[in-house]
Amino acid sequence: MAHLVKYLVFVSSTCDDVKTERLTLIKTITELGAIPLTMDAFDITDEHDRAIIRKAIEDSDYFINLTAHKGGASFDMPGGTFRSLEYEYLCAVKARVPILPLIIDEKARWKASKKAQDEETQAALETFKGKLRSHHYSTWLNGDDLHNKALELLSAEMNLNPRSGWIPANQAVNPDVANEVCRLLAENENLRRRIHLAEPESIAHVKDEIVRALDALSVTRIPLSFYYVDGEQWENTRKFRYLRLFRLLVPELSIQKSVAEISQFLGNVLNPSIEKNVRKDYATPHNTIKKIMADFTLLKLVRYCGTSAAEAWEITEFGKEAFAVYRLRQMEKSLAKLIEPEDPEDEASAT
Repeated sequence: MAHLVKYLVFVSSTCDDVKTERLTLIKTITELGAIPLTMDAFDITDEHDRAIIRKAIEDSDYFINLTAHKGGASFDMPGGTFRSLEYEYLCAVKARVPILPLIIDEKARWKASKKAQDEETQAALETFKGKLRSHHYSTWLNGDDLHNKALELLSAEMNLNPRSGWIPANQAVNPDVANEVCRLLAENENLRRRIHLAEPESIAHVKDEIVRALDALSVTRIPLSFYYVDGEQWENTRKFRYLRLFRLLVPELSIQKSVAEISQFLGNVLNPSIEKNVRKDYATPHNTIKKIMADFTLLKLVRYCGTSAAEAWEITEFGKEAFAVYRLRQMEKSLAKLIEPEDPEDEASAT
């Protein structure tokens, strides 16, 4: 399956004791079409390097922890003494990055030289493993088992919890359109206030600005795929104009809608195979829907009104005005067709 986005996967592990297994994990991530991110060149005991590592984790789509019998280098911070694996884990928790632990099975054969020696370190590592087990995790016995478990764990997470990912340059919005969007954003900052005031001398200018926003929507397209009840992957990828999506979503967003609800609505309405039913959960890709809503938010057409527990959007006053102008356009076109002379002679007499 070809993805429009590339997922960035942060690999958190020690280096000396799981060197071979770490390479296996990196290879598995790459085979899935994702981008493995390691921070071997940085020293986690250095404050400046820790800031870089923390930012890399925050920018990642998924966080994979590979743990055997060591917890990494230790260092002191105002909050206490930390080891590298736990510090990176805490950064992922704070950034709300999905955490996928791969913990060595207690039955796995392992050299004593590759285990923590003192009891205090061993006890701290077991406590840390307990935290990892609070997430959806897998255990592994050897390299082959690790490959299979990592494949299953990451594939399932990508399917059930798709993230925004990294969009290739050839899939990005046309630079001219992006520039136009930025220009419109700057112009539209005060539109809502002016619309509420509805001063007679400013209404015409406000509508003119809205028309330009609608024109920007009309030249922007985005690919949308569909997942069917009996399907095994995304299918029937089609490109849709933002203007069409906006027109369909305005009535729906009169009340707050979640990403899942928007995904399901668009999946049912735009489904190109009417003989096939889309699945109930995320009929269209979660990350694509988030991109659409982010772009609409950029244009001030919708606003984000979710919480840390659930994402949601609703139409703005500016979005309602933009939709009203769009409907006026459509009615004017229909009216023009109604009064247009049907016979050439009628047209001649009319002139």
